[in-house]
Amino acid sequence: MVVSNYKIATMLLYAVLALQFLPTPTVSELVQEQPLVLKYHNGQLLKGQITVNLIWYGSFTPIQRSIIVDFVNSLSYSSSSIPSASSWWKTTEKYKGGSSVLVVGKQFLHPAYTLGKNLRGKDLLALASKFNELSSITVVLTAKDVAVEGFCVSRCGTHGSIRSVNGKVRSAYIWVGNSETQCPGQCAWPFHQPLYGPQTPPLVAPNGDVGVDGIIINLATLLAGTVTNPFNNGYFQGPATAPLEAVTACTGAFGSGSYPGYPGRVIVDKVTGASFNAHGANGRRFLLPAMWDPQTQACKTLV
Repeated sequence: MVVSNYKIATMLLYAVLALQFLPTPTVSELVQEQPLVLKYHNGQLLKGQITVNLIWYGSFTPIQRSIIVDFVNSLSYSSSSIPSASSWWKTTEKYKGGSSVLVVGKQFLHPAYTLGKNLRGKDLLALASKFNELSSITVVLTAKDVAVEGFCVSRCGTHGSIRSVNGKVRSAYIWVGNSETQCPGQCAWPFHQPLYGPQTPPLVAPNGDVGVDGIIINLATLLAGTVTNPFNNGYFQGPATAPLEAVTACTGAFGSGSYPGYPGRVIVDKVTGASFNAHGANGRRFLLPAMWDPQTQACKTLV
């Protein structure tokens, strides 16, 4: 809808006049916000034990791969240290259907760039189709020197679904790109100076790798979105073509007191200066985004 400047001015004038006859609101009324509600559209959710298959497209070091594998394992790992990545993931249990237990399955290394270094959507689908199994999520991870259609322009990753040849099996997939050299200000924030907005100092990445720690944030976002809205008829707000999901509805919040450009209060290691909010398997630490809690109908952070 297009509104002219004249119409806007007229509308503002009427609004000001109307406000003169309204009672003065209290401070609590001024800050009160309407609750955020992700509507359930009665579709299938991914619950129970879910196998996560990983496809590494391009060059990843063994350390990089181990960080990401540890992260996925951490979501179903009972850590004695709190707050934990598994306690963050437990919020997904509050969505209909109970728990989603993620287990790392097969891994496929694809270092030869056989599809080139400029991938389109059809290439991601071709890669994801390598594992087309029930109760599974195939995660395609592209290296820092791989350009993907829409990467940095409008997205840092995506999730969707693929069907088997006979059309009977429908499985979920995720793509996430390493943004270390392409767009860290967009896809690895808050570990890099933001591309737009307030120029707050970047946080120190907890695993010492801006690109991989950025992948963790985006992978966490997409895993939560996948189990709660795998086939575009689960939990979301807005249009199905551009939905706000479990974590994307809470964009930019990592700790309490967050606001646009400021990730919020998180834990800072006194020795390394690294910022994190979740403990995981093998002594790992991660920075995980806020997730919408269906019980409180609010975005929930770990700290």
